[in-house]
Amino acid sequence: MQPDVSRSSEIRKPSLWRGLATAACMLTISLSASAQGAHTCRSIPIIVNIDVPPGDQTQPVAISNSGWITGGYRGADGRNHCFLRSPGASYSNCEPPGVGAVASFAWSINAAGQIAGVYKDAGNVYHGFVRNGDGTFVAPLDAPGAGTGSDQGTIGYDINPAAEVAGQSIDGNGVYHSWVWNNGNFTVFDAPGAGTESGQGTQPSTVDGLNPMGVLAGNTLDDGNAFHGYLRAADGTITVFDVPGAGTGEFQGTEPGGINQAGTIEGAYVDDNGVSHGFLRAANGNITTYDVPGGGTGPGQGTQNGNINALGEITSAYIDANNVSHGFVREPNGTITRFDAPGAGTAGGQGTFPYCNNASGQVTGWYVDNLGTLHGFLRTCH
Repeated sequence: MQPDVSRSSEIRKPSLWRGLATAACMLTISLSASAQGAHTCRSIPIIVNIDVPPGDQTQPVAISNSGWITGGYRGADGRNHCFLRSPGASYSNCEPPGVGAVASFAWSINAAGQIAGVYKDAGNVYHGFVRNGDGTFVAPLDAPGAGTGSDQGTIGYDINPAAEVAGQSIDGNGVYHSWVWNNGNFTVFDAPGAGTESGQGTQPSTVDGLNPMGVLAGNTLDDGNAFHGYLRAADGTITVFDVPGAGTGEFQGTEPGGINQAGTIEGAYVDDNGVSHGFLRAANGNITTYDVPGGGTGPGQGTQNGNINALGEITSAYIDANNVSHGFVREPNGTITRFDAPGAGTAGGQGTFPYCNNASGQVTGWYVDNLGTLHGFLRTCH
């Protein structure tokens, strides 16, 4: 199973759960290290290939400030497993034991090494989990109201430094709901205007959706299947917003990618021609839009949403006119550096897919080669 990195050939962070896939990184910072890392990456980046042995289809999606990486891969047994990679490049399994998992994926890791993720049981029901830094687990995490049928249940997406977890549940009717878990207690909620049919509802952002102050960003899919952004304050107050220029048709609209400590939200919006553009929303509500040079201008092309670190650096992908994906890093001053992982394919649907950046400017993600195989990568600034 792979992340839903596409919808009508668009390649961007998943909005609907369609497989065990993707992750979150919550960042604390050193300003000087982060700024220097971004600068050095423009001139001498080092990109390391990551393939979990002895599996294949490796997808690293979250990286902590100390360089621990987590995500998922397909093992020799044909199953999907989550993994943890140390800064020294040793690997370990992070699948919760004794719960009947037939597949798993790790979505986020915080500074203490705690991981939030999801596993699937033999009945194809999703359950969230937390792996503590000492290797113990809290599992299953099942949100109130979550469905118990195939492709229903609970998914853990984000974990912040306070060990608060955010995620989504899919109820018995296939409707999505967001939740926050804190000290064993769930708060399940729906943003205003969210649709109530199967595949619609309220979803948190998946890479850095929950910041250290407990503020959560995400999106809703309304009853016309258009996206809208939402911001949920720590006190539970919800603000719904749309980027000017966002389309209102099916699978158009505003999709936040994440939120950092300053309350800045990054994401993408799809216009009424189906083209994707990047945006930043400041804590005061001011919105800046941008396009990565080289991005295509056809449906499913353009600048995608991704990850934002504490300094405001963004990493994500852009899709060119040939539907090939490329990586980029955008600094707070607007400077954009584009890159491709060595070995990335050059046909439509192939290329480089960054997913997370830490406070040192390290970027992790995956690339699809010319045979359609997924490999992880780590782009290091030093």
